[in-house]
Amino acid sequence: MSEPYVKKLSTILLDSVTDKDPLVQEQVCSALCALGESQPEETLSACEEHLRQHEKLAHPYRTMVLRAMETIVSNHISELGKDVTRAIILLASSEMTKVKDLVSDWQQAASSVLVAVGKRFVGMVMEEMLGKFQPGVLPHCFVVQTLANLSVFNVFGMVPFLTSVLSTMLPMLGMAKHDSMRVVFCCALQRFSESTLEYLANLDQAPDPTVRKDTFASDISSAYDTLFHHWLQSREAKLRLAVVEALGPMSHLLPSEKLEEQLPKLLPGVLALYKKHAETSHVSKSLGQILEAAVSVGSRTLEVQLDSLLAALHAQICVPVETSSPLVTSNQKEVLRCFTVLACCSPERLLAFLLPKLDTSNERTRVGTLQVLRHIINSAAAQMEAKKPFILSSMRLPLLDPNSKVKRAVVQVISAMAHHGYLEQPGGEAMLEYIVQQCALPPEAQHQKPSGEEEPPADSVRDISVSTLYLVSTTVDRMSDVLWPHLLQFLTPVRFTGALTPLCRSLVHLAQKRQEAAAEAPLIQYDGNVTLPSPYAIATRLLTVSSSPYLGGGRGAASLCLLNVLHRDIHPSLGQRWATTIALLLEHLEEHTAKTLSQKEWEEKLLVFLRDSLAVVSDNTWICQLSLEMCKQLPCYNGTPQEKNFLYKCVGTTLGAASSKDVVRKLLQELLETARYQEEAEREGLACCFGICAISHLDDTLAQLEDFVRSDVFRKSIGIFNLFKDRSDNDVDRVKGTLILCYGHVAAQAPRELVLARAESDILRNMFQCFSTKVLGIKVETKDPGLQLCLVQSVCMVCQAICSSAQAGSFHFTRKAELVAQMMDFIKAEPPDSLRTPIRKKAMLACTHLVSLEPELEEQVQSDIIHSCLHSIMAVPPEPEGEGGPQEFLYLDTMHALEDLLRSILRRNMTPQGLQLMVEHLSPWIKSPRGYERVRALGLSACLLQFFLEHLHVSALVPFHNLGLLVGLFSPRCADLWPATRQEAVSCVYSLLYLQLGYEGFSRDYRDDVAERLLPLKDGLVHPDPAILFHACHSIAQIIAKRLPPDQLINLLLTLFESLGDPDKNCSRAATVMINCLLKERGSMLLEKVPEIMSVLRSRLQETREEHVLQSAQHSVYVLASQHCVAVVTSLLGSPLPFDSHTCSLWRALAVEPGLSAQVLGLLLEKMSRDVPFKESRAFLLSSAPDRVATLLPLAATCALHEVMSAPASGPAVTELYPQLFAGLLLRVSCTVGVQLPRNLQAKERRASSSALASRTLDPCSAMAKFAGPRLPLVMKALLGAQSSVYEAQRVTSTAFLAELLTSNVVNDLMLLESLLDNLAARQKDPCASVRRLVLRGLANLASGSPDKVRAHGPQLLTAMISGLDDGDGPHSLVALEAMAGLAKLLGLVEPEDLRAVLLHTAIRIRPFFDSEKMEFRSVSIRLFGHLNKACHGACEDVFLEQVVGGLVPLLLHLRDPQASVAAACRFALRMCGPNLECEELADVFQKHLQDGRGLHFGEFLNAACKHLMCYFPDLLGRLVSTSLFYFKSSWEDVRAAAPMLTGFLVLHVEPQQQSQVDLEQLTAALQLLLKDPAPKVRVKAAETLGRLVKFA
Repeated sequence: MSEPYVKKLSTILLDSVTDKDPLVQEQVCSALCALGESQPEETLSACEEHLRQHEKLAHPYRTMVLRAMETIVSNHISELGKDVTRAIILLASSEMTKVKDLVSDWQQAASSVLVAVGKRFVGMVMEEMLGKFQPGVLPHCFVVQTLANLSVFNVFGMVPFLTSVLSTMLPMLGMAKHDSMRVVFCCALQRFSESTLEYLANLDQAPDPTVRKDTFASDISSAYDTLFHHWLQSREAKLRLAVVEALGPMSHLLPSEKLEEQLPKLLPGVLALYKKHAETSHVSKSLGQILEAAVSVGSRTLEVQLDSLLAALHAQICVPVETSSPLVTSNQKEVLRCFTVLACCSPERLLAFLLPKLDTSNERTRVGTLQVLRHIINSAAAQMEAKKPFILSSMRLPLLDPNSKVKRAVVQVISAMAHHGYLEQPGGEAMLEYIVQQCALPPEAQHQKPSGEEEPPADSVRDISVSTLYLVSTTVDRMSDVLWPHLLQFLTPVRFTGALTPLCRSLVHLAQKRQEAAAEAPLIQYDGNVTLPSPYAIATRLLTVSSSPYLGGGRGAASLCLLNVLHRDIHPSLGQRWATTIALLLEHLEEHTAKTLSQKEWEEKLLVFLRDSLAVVSDNTWICQLSLEMCKQLPCYNGTPQEKNFLYKCVGTTLGAASSKDVVRKLLQELLETARYQEEAEREGLACCFGICAISHLDDTLAQLEDFVRSDVFRKSIGIFNLFKDRSDNDVDRVKGTLILCYGHVAAQAPRELVLARAESDILRNMFQCFSTKVLGIKVETKDPGLQLCLVQSVCMVCQAICSSAQAGSFHFTRKAELVAQMMDFIKAEPPDSLRTPIRKKAMLACTHLVSLEPELEEQVQSDIIHSCLHSIMAVPPEPEGEGGPQEFLYLDTMHALEDLLRSILRRNMTPQGLQLMVEHLSPWIKSPRGYERVRALGLSACLLQFFLEHLHVSALVPFHNLGLLVGLFSPRCADLWPATRQEAVSCVYSLLYLQLGYEGFSRDYRDDVAERLLPLKDGLVHPDPAILFHACHSIAQIIAKRLPPDQLINLLLTLFESLGDPDKNCSRAATVMINCLLKERGSMLLEKVPEIMSVLRSRLQETREEHVLQSAQHSVYVLASQHCVAVVTSLLGSPLPFDSHTCSLWRALAVEPGLSAQVLGLLLEKMSRDVPFKESRAFLLSSAPDRVATLLPLAATCALHEVMSAPASGPAVTELYPQLFAGLLLRVSCTVGVQLPRNLQAKERRASSSALASRTLDPCSAMAKFAGPRLPLVMKALLGAQSSVYEAQRVTSTAFLAELLTSNVVNDLMLLESLLDNLAARQKDPCASVRRLVLRGLANLASGSPDKVRAHGPQLLTAMISGLDDGDGPHSLVALEAMAGLAKLLGLVEPEDLRAVLLHTAIRIRPFFDSEKMEFRSVSIRLFGHLNKACHGACEDVFLEQVVGGLVPLLLHLRDPQASVAAACRFALRMCGPNLECEELADVFQKHLQDGRGLHFGEFLNAACKHLMCYFPDLLGRLVSTSLFYFKSSWEDVRAAAPMLTGFLVLHVEPQQQSQVDLEQLTAALQLLLKDPAPKVRVKAAETLGRLVKFA
């Protein structure tokens, strides 16, 4: 049975190999391989027979079969017998040579079969191959290729045959006329040579250790002659490459004399191929092998060929390498191997060729030469040892090449040189300088590319140079004495600035190594070495560059570390102090990044470090020498303004520590004469320098400034003619501006007690003298903004210095008014719509200090200051979001300056009138339509009110007459759109309430409980939602109402009414909230105004569409309706239908208070029931039925009821009238079916239909049962009468309601259950199917509503459901569907005896529905089947167990149902079936894989389920397989695919002895038929299952 059946399965699968779908073809081959895993010989025999019998089978399909055979052979070579093997060899040989034409895939597959067999049966394969490899007859090309591959895959088995193979093959070489055949011979010779060399290299493991190279010499020599002398000359490129690939390994097998003889021809012949082929890696590889062979035999003729070899190889290395081209990269590696071989045998000739190439200007030549040079320095170190000076001298020109690629190559060469001792030779210093130069390359250089060529980015040159410098410094010990102290000379030159970080790190490492060797010795030995920088130069340089600590990869930390290491060489006293201070500076840098570091703070730390160091040294000579060096280095930083600015500060600090006044005066004079005044940063730096110096030398500093103003250098610039030249104007103004700044910084830094005496007489006088110039006796002020800014800034510094002096209170400033006027002119001249300079800020700060000084300013001047400053800054638009930057900081600083100025002015007039003046100026900005102006104005107001409150002194009780007006101005702003404005507004109200308390006589420290409630509200206004926001406004209004004097109420209300039209809608809403709150709190005072208010509200609703105004009107209507209910209801009912949105909202407002709601609902219910619901009329005399038209009054009352009841607040009133409302409305609903609107409303209804609300799903029964149970008897009494109605719609409505009512237990509690069940049962014979269906649904609802009553009524309920199953409406009866759903609910609750009586009948009756075409029937029936199983847990009778077993296959297969609900029902049913099968493992599988909501891997699950089924129920195999066969013809593709899949898994896990249960013929025939299914996925599964049937073989 076994062999014929395997053969049959194989035949079926092989017949299907021609399937058009690639996936099916792949699965067929996999199935064949699966058969082969179990029965390799039989499967291989079947494949062999199939191919033999089907000669006309197309070669793509033959190829697939052969590949499957190769897989089986490879995996089971040890299991195959010789007979089968021989048949396979004959077949594969036949397939491979059947056609002479080349059919690559087919013949390659056959060849692969032979090679796979040859791994064990090499003799048999060789016997067959040699039979087709006869002398004198040209063989098939794949015969040769098979021999070649065999030699690779079975070296030890194949090499012994090579002698005979070669002797047979050599004569054939001359017979091969076609290039394709010659290529195959070349490949074979290459493989034969490679396998021979491998055999000879592993003779200790070889079966025949006597084999020698000489054995093959003559054959290889003959083959060489043919290949080299004849075939290499071919025009076919592929053949030439094949020849040259073969010649490489063949050269090692040639006799030495032959190789020596052929080299003069061989090498030029191979080199010539470079010109003929684009891809040359194979040529280079072969050339390398030939050169190695030549060197190994000590060839002398190699010297003759050397020049041509070098030229050709050099040309190859100069080819540009594309990183994306592995062939080019591979070629270069092979070429470099060739250079290594030549370097070892002829180093002098190689260098004589290479080094002159470095002098060429061609980029590729130079880069290629440098690559070779680096390679031989590393790979032929011994041969290059004596050539070091020669190589170093040849690098002179490459060092000057600006090309980035050349630079990269040079750096790599220098790196190799460092590791091999080149840099210790004369000329090594130039290499080091070159590396440092490359480390200093700026990142911008990467954009400078020659036209038409792409270079590697310059930073890659820099990166490789940095790594090289550090590696050489730290890892090459022999370089320490070369690098130290030589690298120090690169610290100070500006051109090496970019290299400072790697330089410092390398120097630190080298210095630490020297300290470890000699701890006490100085690190720097000058000994006449004038090229090394002085200690002063090193200290100045490292300190200055540390001011930009994160530039250049972190040069600040690197410089400080080097400074610390060199402390003894800088000054012997600094070591201990620097160890502490520098560590703190480094720690500060580690805690920050370039973004978080404050530049000002960092520079201050460095200046403190410098001052501390100078104090420790305390040597005037050393300090003066350091200051001279600092001044000397200033020009070096012309390109880096920030660092030069810092160096100026260092100069000032150092001069301040110097005790020699002559040196100080001299250096200050030099600074003034040499400064580059056109640079802003330099002007600022020079001023800072003078300011810092003035701390210790005030008189000398001022004297030097005056001397400079009088000097020729200054006067030369301000001649009368120069005033008419723009360029000179700018130059003069910059000099003047710098001098003015110097005076300002001197005043700011110098000791206060000294500044006060000299402020007006010297400092301000000289400042204004520089600012204005007399031309022909007329004073002319400059218009240059830079000079103006300098003046404002300096005036500010002077005023600040005066104010901070201890004697400022007694100081009488005579020039105060003049300075204020000057500052105001500057402010007014600034553009009001932009803020680009700090002139305004500085001028306001100056005015702030000036206001506080004596004498006091006039009121008009103060008012002008306030007005001008507000207009100057308030209207400036804010910067766009995310683009703040410096402009944002400038704006904030300017606002702070404005606050300080206004406080300073208010301080001079702390009265209500003074406060009124401020509010008058701020009021237009508070009401501005622009949010940013409001937030600024409110911020200023809050600031001023707080200041006023803090400094309030009331000597007599006086009224705060503007309180209502001010509160009305600020309070609506508590809801401003801008969060900051809201908070500031609350602060304003808070301050106003306390001001009122202050004026009433309360002390300043008194805390009012009511007013204090504002503070928590303020905190909650940052990001509140609208509900919280307006609740807060209401609370604020309550607080105001409690603390506002009666006489201020009307002013407050009038102000709030004005706010209803505020452009900010939130403020308008806040006004409505506050108005209603005030009306509620103090409405008794305005009772006579209510009718007028109602009129105002109606007009407001007509004028505006704003929602908040409508809400305010609703609240007012509620107040009115509380007193005039009938009038309000009558008025609203008269509104035209349909009600507009305003009318609807007013109806809903009447539901706020339960008592009022009950009155309104009762009134409306009475009006709704007073008239008939519709009138009948005939549109046409001949119409068959009259039209029903709704009457208006019940319609209006119904609409009004809807609006009132839709308000949640109407709940109590609705509950009170629940029975009347519910019954009336439910019956009214039934009366609206088929009823038309009155004709005048029909057009409006059509227009409104497009925007009508979507229909809602209503559940009135559940809602009533849950919330209105005690009222059910009255409702039921009204509805039961409708069940006998002649109108079907009313019967359906009442039945549906009563049926749904049974879902609640309330009917049982109210003792309504029996009457309900009887009433529903009586409707079972209703002629309407919908009523019958609803009856069944109601009876089933008992399971959820009163589960404890199901047992008592079990027989009645089950009888009704079974009757429903047999309902005669049709094969897809909805009544039957409802019955199945109802049974599913009831099964778990009825008595087991009652259930047992209907269990079998039910299971049998629902089974046909499993495969129903309608999804609902499949889903419900399968789920019911699950419930039947669930109800039987632990008590399953055998007769029912049969039904369970019979349902397994449908349930498993319908897991792949196209409908998700059916698949979910199958999951549930299978989980319920599990326990009844009494197999715990199977039940666990169902529970694990089939949980709802979890993804299902169907194959994994089915595999696990079938495994346990066959383990515990092997007797079911036949039944399960036969059932699954039914689904082979399913109409659903996924189910049809799952059926063979189930069969396959069952077969996979069953024991072979169970085969008798299965009709293999029938199953095989069915699967064979499925292989022709139109769906590819079905065919795939059928093929897979066929592969598994081998188990029964």
